[in-house]
Amino acid sequence: ILKMLNSWFWWENIWMPINCTWEHFVDHDGLVFPKPHQLYATIPYAFVLLIIRFFSERYVARPLAKALGIKNVRRVKPQPNPVLESYFQECSKHPSQSEIQGLAKKCNCTAHLVEKWFRRRRNLEIPTVLRKFQEAFWRFSFYLTSSIAGFIVLYDKPWFYDIWQTWVGYPFQTVLPSQYWYYMAEISFYWSLLFTIGIDNKRKADFLAHVVHHLAAIGLMSGSWCGNYVRVGTLVMFVHDTADFWLEAAKMFNYAHWEKTCNILFIIFSIAFFITRIILFPLWILRATLYQPTYYSTTPVIAYFLFNGMLLILQGLHLYWGYLIFKILRRFIFLK
Repeated sequence: ILKMLNSWFWWENIWMPINCTWEHFVDHDGLVFPKPHQLYATIPYAFVLLIIRFFSERYVARPLAKALGIKNVRRVKPQPNPVLESYFQECSKHPSQSEIQGLAKKCNCTAHLVEKWFRRRRNLEIPTVLRKFQEAFWRFSFYLTSSIAGFIVLYDKPWFYDIWQTWVGYPFQTVLPSQYWYYMAEISFYWSLLFTIGIDNKRKADFLAHVVHHLAAIGLMSGSWCGNYVRVGTLVMFVHDTADFWLEAAKMFNYAHWEKTCNILFIIFSIAFFITRIILFPLWILRATLYQPTYYSTTPVIAYFLFNGMLLILQGLHLYWGYLIFKILRRFIFLK
């Protein structure tokens, strides 16, 4: 069954134009093509990024946070209590007064001590300002590095200036080493975010949106690598990264209570976000993926619909986040 599913998944009609087979993408005469099995390397690369994150947060972010005036607040742990811990995990983190009275009888203590235990236990699950700063620093470092790397990879390529060039010579477009490492780093980063999503700072407003975004990003980048949509893929990654490091920088200064700096950075982020995600992405990227392939081929492959579907999901997330950003800007301008 697995062999049959594998043959269906890699059926040529899904991935590439008519009269093309996987044999056409064997390296020859110095020409190198992307290979699906190379994506397996993104998993160990993700753990390498987690190691780099650990050391950067501990030995760079912490001293920087201290220099900015952020203190490491140590929270008091509640006394170990299996009964209360079980109730906290399985029933409620905010028990009512009647429930507190019942728990106090079970534990043979006062209701005040039970309330105190639950308050301290809840506080343990709230990330400290230092922890939030470290997470923002890691994301800022990666997005800034990937933006610079993306510009270095793309600035001398013709498709960076003429979007039609993304399809010239397709599907027989070779892959450069710089494009390979750009892809591997980006996919590995989103794998690492998924691995730590349970312990990172949980965002109540858009937690599900972040999970969908990470999965869609991994699916898009992996699929575009297999289908050799590398040129347009690098453009998508670059458009996404160039706005994100401004937001993470604004968060860092917000945690340090540098309000003016935070406000300026957030305004820059908002401008960059609306230019890249609300204007460039639909008018530049989606135009290249929805319209231009039909110009080069009258019979779009199945991957055309799959990838464009995921890109439209991303655009839906952009509009949702753009709405949240607009609400923050409105409060910032009119309510100060």
